[in-house]
Amino acid sequence: MTYVVAEACVRCKYTDCVEVCPVDDCFHAGPNFLVIDPKTCIDCGLCVPECPAEAIFALDDVPQGQEHFIQLNAELSQLWPPINSAIDPLPDADDWIDVPDKFQYLAR
Repeated sequence: MTYVVAEACVRCKYTDCVEVCPVDDCFHAGPNFLVIDPKTCIDCGLCVPECPAEAIFALDDVPQGQEHFIQLNAELSQLWPPINSAIDPLPDADDWIDVPDKFQYLAR
């Protein structure tokens, strides 16, 4: 089972999860979202409790209505560059952390 970054990450892009990941090139960063490469993820789950936005889920636990993020993580992890250390979140991340229905704001 792999892990999936879901909608809560959009417009936040906290990277606490990246810092604890034991695998290089597992996380990939886009303009305002992170994804996990399902081919690289070793299913350790260390990233889950580190995410301030609570945006990371085990594959079988992706929230209903957000299943499209499974394919999105696989697709975008092949297009976006890997990130192997923490960076600052987006400047207005704290304003967006609890906003629902953010998929429309995902920048590719």
